[in-house]
Amino acid sequence: MVSKRRRSDSEDKENITEDASKILKQPLSKLAKKSHGSHEVEENGSVFVRLLKTSGLTLKTGENQNQLGVDQIIFQRKLFQALRKHPSYPKVIEEFVNGLESYIEDCDSLRNCLLSCERLQDEDASTGAFYSKSLIKLLLGIDILQPAIIKMLFEKVPQFLFENESSDGINMSRLIISQLKWLDRIVDSKDLTTQMMQLISVAPVNLQHDFITSLPEILGDSQHANVGRELSELLIQNTSLTVPILDVFSSLRLDPNFLSEIRQLVMGKLSSVRLEDLPVIIKFILHSVTDTTSLEVISELREKLNVQHFILPSRVQASQSKLKSKGLASSSGNQENSDKDCIVLVFDVIKSAIRYEKTISEAWIKAIEHIESAPEHKALDVAMLLIIYSTSTQTKKGIEKLLRNKIQSGCIQEQLLDSTFSTHYLVLKDICPSILLLAQTLFHSQDQRIILFGSLLYKYAFKFFDTYCQQEVVGALVTHICSGNEAEVDTALDVLLELIVLNPSAMRLNAVFIKGILDYLENMSPQQIRKIFCILSTLAFSQQPGTSNHIQDEMHLVIRKQLSSTVFKYKLIGIIGAVTMAGVMAEDRSVPSNSTQRGADLSNEWCTQVTSLLQLVHSCTEHSPWASSLYYDEFANLIQERKLAPKTLEWVGQTIFNDFQDAFVVDFCAVPEGDFPFPVKALYGLEEYSSQDGIVINLLPLFFREFAEISQVTSREPSQKSMSPLCLASHFRLLRLCVARQHNGNLDEIDGLLDCPLFLPDLEPGEKLESMSAKERSLMCSLTFLTFNWFREVVNAFCQQTSPEMKGKVLSRLKDLVELQEILEKYLAVTPDYVPPFANVDLATLDMIPWSGSAVSTKNRNKGKMGARKQKADSSKASSTEALLTEDTSECDIVPTGRSQVDKESTAKEGKTFVSLQNYRAFFRELDIEVFSILHSGLVTKFILDTEMHTEATEVVQLGPAELLFLLEDLSQKLENILTPSFAKKMCFLKNKGSRNIGFSHLHQRSVRDIVHCVVQLLTPMCNHLENIHNYFQSLSAGSLSVDDKPGVKAQEHLTMSSCYQKLLQIFHTFFAWKGFTHHSNHHLLHSALEVLTSRLKQTEQKQPLEELVSQSFSYLQNFHHYIPSFQCGLYLLRLLMALLEKSAVPTQKKEKLASLAKQLLCRAWPHGEREKNTNFNDHLHDLLCIYLEHTDNILKAIEEIAGVGVPELVNAPKDGSSSTFPTLTRHTFVIFFRVMMAELEKTVKGLQAGTATDSQQVREKKLLYWNMAVRDFSILINLMKVFDSYPVLHVCLKYGRHFVEAFLKQCMPLLDFSFRKHREDVLSLLETLQLNTRLLHHLCGHSKIHQDTRLTKHVPLLKKSLELLVCRVKAMLVLNNCREAFWLGTLKNRDLQGEEIISQCPSSQESTSEDSEDSVTSHVSKNRATESSAQAGLDGEDEASDGQRDEDNDESDDSSD
Repeated sequence: MVSKRRRSDSEDKENITEDASKILKQPLSKLAKKSHGSHEVEENGSVFVRLLKTSGLTLKTGENQNQLGVDQIIFQRKLFQALRKHPSYPKVIEEFVNGLESYIEDCDSLRNCLLSCERLQDEDASTGAFYSKSLIKLLLGIDILQPAIIKMLFEKVPQFLFENESSDGINMSRLIISQLKWLDRIVDSKDLTTQMMQLISVAPVNLQHDFITSLPEILGDSQHANVGRELSELLIQNTSLTVPILDVFSSLRLDPNFLSEIRQLVMGKLSSVRLEDLPVIIKFILHSVTDTTSLEVISELREKLNVQHFILPSRVQASQSKLKSKGLASSSGNQENSDKDCIVLVFDVIKSAIRYEKTISEAWIKAIEHIESAPEHKALDVAMLLIIYSTSTQTKKGIEKLLRNKIQSGCIQEQLLDSTFSTHYLVLKDICPSILLLAQTLFHSQDQRIILFGSLLYKYAFKFFDTYCQQEVVGALVTHICSGNEAEVDTALDVLLELIVLNPSAMRLNAVFIKGILDYLENMSPQQIRKIFCILSTLAFSQQPGTSNHIQDEMHLVIRKQLSSTVFKYKLIGIIGAVTMAGVMAEDRSVPSNSTQRGADLSNEWCTQVTSLLQLVHSCTEHSPWASSLYYDEFANLIQERKLAPKTLEWVGQTIFNDFQDAFVVDFCAVPEGDFPFPVKALYGLEEYSSQDGIVINLLPLFFREFAEISQVTSREPSQKSMSPLCLASHFRLLRLCVARQHNGNLDEIDGLLDCPLFLPDLEPGEKLESMSAKERSLMCSLTFLTFNWFREVVNAFCQQTSPEMKGKVLSRLKDLVELQEILEKYLAVTPDYVPPFANVDLATLDMIPWSGSAVSTKNRNKGKMGARKQKADSSKASSTEALLTEDTSECDIVPTGRSQVDKESTAKEGKTFVSLQNYRAFFRELDIEVFSILHSGLVTKFILDTEMHTEATEVVQLGPAELLFLLEDLSQKLENILTPSFAKKMCFLKNKGSRNIGFSHLHQRSVRDIVHCVVQLLTPMCNHLENIHNYFQSLSAGSLSVDDKPGVKAQEHLTMSSCYQKLLQIFHTFFAWKGFTHHSNHHLLHSALEVLTSRLKQTEQKQPLEELVSQSFSYLQNFHHYIPSFQCGLYLLRLLMALLEKSAVPTQKKEKLASLAKQLLCRAWPHGEREKNTNFNDHLHDLLCIYLEHTDNILKAIEEIAGVGVPELVNAPKDGSSSTFPTLTRHTFVIFFRVMMAELEKTVKGLQAGTATDSQQVREKKLLYWNMAVRDFSILINLMKVFDSYPVLHVCLKYGRHFVEAFLKQCMPLLDFSFRKHREDVLSLLETLQLNTRLLHHLCGHSKIHQDTRLTKHVPLLKKSLELLVCRVKAMLVLNNCREAFWLGTLKNRDLQGEEIISQCPSSQESTSEDSEDSVTSHVSKNRATESSAQAGLDGEDEASDGQRDEDNDESDDSSD
């Protein structure tokens, strides 16, 4: 059998040993050319020798090469013709072969025949070969000789199988088999295959590998299947031959089913193979993948491929080798390097397959996408996503989307990413640019979890990659910092801070890149500036002296330049930078992490630098109250966060103490000097002082002196060098933190400031408020603000003191704060143009607090008079002030304080302006998070001592409702700001970017996790307060009287308690809705919080699973619904329960309870005026109704109950009445109910699966019944527009009516196609009901046109188009069921909502009247020609439909305006 062979592009693929022998024999051949006749083989009558010589080849003896005198093809042709024309042909062939066999009995002769021949002349054309073939290969190219020579060669091979290589490196067995490679023709390929497989079976292992890998080069294509079967059997018998066999399978043309079997066999052994065999195995698996099996194969491969299995043992060996000798360590290192090379090779194979096979990359992405639980994800998955991202540009978007989903679901977390980089860093470092590109893309997300993942990519790239990649990482982070995006800047700075701790030496090499950020400080927030200077200072002032002098010089230069700037903004930047750098320089390094004690203080040089730097800042800021206040606040934050060296702290503490005492504190007996407009008294003292002792804060004299010089607070230098009272609070904060740091939190040294009075006029305005001049009111407002902020800082300072006496005084100061709030509201209501003194100097507030001009009151702003009086130059300042004073971040507060609502009602009657202090948050000192430890207070006893320090009386001080509300309001604002993502908040258009964080600067200097931990500690006291307030309302509702009628119960107290109730629920909801709980590192915080709630029901010692904790917490909180005091409290309780259910793996079990609670709130009669008390009542009602319908088990039944029971009760009720079943359903709220019911109905039917031919009879009946209920609900709702025909109701009917018809076409009509024959009556009844509704929709279209309401008419074309499609679809259903004759068309007149026919506008033309009015058709389906069901559709012009298409996008804007 003769088969054609595939030739290679050139014949230089000959065995390497031939080339080697050719080079080895080259000197001998040159010698042979000089004497052609020497060493020739004598003929001696041999046909073999004679025929070769006549054909052009001369045999040589010894180590001389055989000489070929003619072209190889000419030689083969001459020899073939000589044999064919020989007289004794074909017997001459046998003689020829026998002669050859005799000749090669000698090993040297055999070797000469197997090695290439020597060319005696240069041959320009002909074959163009670069080398001469061997004699044996030339003879194998002659068909009549090939079978006999192949047989002879296979008989020769066994002689050399077990011999070693000769001295010249030639293995005879390999040399013999190499003669069979790349033959042009094979006469008997089957016999050749048999002999090769027999030889492989008996050969030693080292030769088996070579023989197997040579098979594709020897055998013909026709034998591939047979060879594949035999090799598969050999693979099962001998696993050591897996690699060469699989390598051969990749080169053979085999049946896909056969390859699938081999793949399954190999996949089962994947976990037990050697690492050096893995690349070939992976290559075979990937090359055998088809489009249909790709997903299955890749899924199984990612399950069984565990590279860590190979890496970890090598690391153990490497660590053990360090304890052994150098020789063993060297060998172990070589082995480790070999393993690393193999791993790199494995991923090179994978990358090659992904790059050239789109199917494999798509399958790998789908395999990872289908993994649901986090524990099932492996480091290989993340590595493969990164590799695919780098190799294929088409899949980048898909990879980014998949990663976002995995990160948001918590499947890919930091631990997994760390494992990925530590295991696959050798592979990932080659794709470093792609990893950085991915990180850059993720940084642009608005989800903080995704941004965090991008920061981790930067972090681990810096940690595991080389110096070049580290430089790229730092460069990318600097680019993010200079981008201007707030989230990017914050995260990039946090990454740089982590990298400094991770690898400070590597970061110092890249300090020059970070130094460039100093040019972009102008547009950064104070917290970001602090981080930048902290980074640079840490690099500059490291413990290796002299390593970063250039950075030190650069920073000193920048800071001095900014401190001396006349632009106030740059001066503030200089203050922040100087204080931050001083903190790093003065940091206490005397307590190292190890046990050894190093130097006690800083070096004298650095101590001198710190002192001089702080003195420089003080001298540059002493003439500006703004700058001084910022300096004190910055220094206070520094002392709070860092542990300074004792020597520096002592110097700072003494200086601050003396300055504060000299500037603000006077003796009680001192008489204030000055011409004050009001009598000066020592007010708000908590102790009875005699005339001889005691101290007073000298507030009024200091402020009046400054107030008299300038009419408005500016940064202008005052005439006298004295401390401004505007710095009182910030200076005291610095003082108390210094004292607390020096005395381990004990403030006994300054406890006199807690109870000391202040020199003030009587702040309570009383009746004299109206008679005050504008200047006097402004003075009183400023004094009240300063006193208020002083007390806030006092509470900050002493809130954590453990002494009962101090606790009582702190509560007294809290009561003073509540009283001052009420006084402030009174002053601000009659002083609309007043601008308060600053309290928090920040770059974020610098542009928003006006230096001149006036604040805008609510009343004047509504009237629009302020803009007419202002000049254009002040317009920007006024707008920024207006934005600041009108901002209110609380979404649905009942009132800011308990009394403000009563004030609002009273002032509304008198026509006065109502002022909310929430709008003045920027002018209040910030309360620390530690202040809320006061919530732990119950009854605190305050002792009053006589002159001999004996107890004279005992007073009980308790945290009252007003004080509780004061704390809860502040805590609620803090949690909403820090835990709610910025993109989730409702931000006003063109609002200042930094306005959201004004008043929370101290809060944002602490980590979110730290804040959450503090709130967990507060959950127990908040639960106590929640239960106490619940008991209050329970006892209040025990009687049948209302709040106003019950003796002894004040409306004010009821309102305050209700506000406390709402704030507590709001805090709980904001806390448990925090998205950070999904992160693995925060799970323990969630467990702790849920354990607190669970412990309120029962005490459990053993740790419970999360699901049980969620269930118990849900049960605890739902018990509060019985005595909810307000509608808003009920809504927040439901939102809180929903936030808890999000933490559950099986939330469906509690959904019905949520629906039941929501229904109870809807069916409850709330106090009269509840809707008027809150402008957000309609939004809250909308949310509550959506919660009810989304969580009920039968939404259609719920809609039918409201529309079929509640609405008729409303129709029959009086004008101001409501439904008796649903008291929240009134004529004012009907539109909300109607819109929500229509939207939820459309959403429900759209979610139904369309009917298919494969559905069972039971499934079809169930779906048909469901659609009957849906159409019945739709019919009830649509018919309501006859009674309620306002624009919002009609708009909802047009919009959601069309959506319902479209859903009916897509989801229900396929079901009717298959159900018509068996359920004919039900189908016709369904269509008849729908036809009545669509007719009403047609009437609505006519009504919209006749009233020419463009808000409604833009929906008409799309609706009529849908109705037309319904007619055509019904006809198609009848044709499908062989009932075409039952369909007929009729005319339908245009009518209005009352059913009256619409008369044409052109009665003169009868034809035009007919065309305009009868623009619709009716489809009738016959019930045995007795019952009719019709569906109609408008057939308007195409231009109307196109107009509707253009207006469809504006649909949502109408909804928002309803």
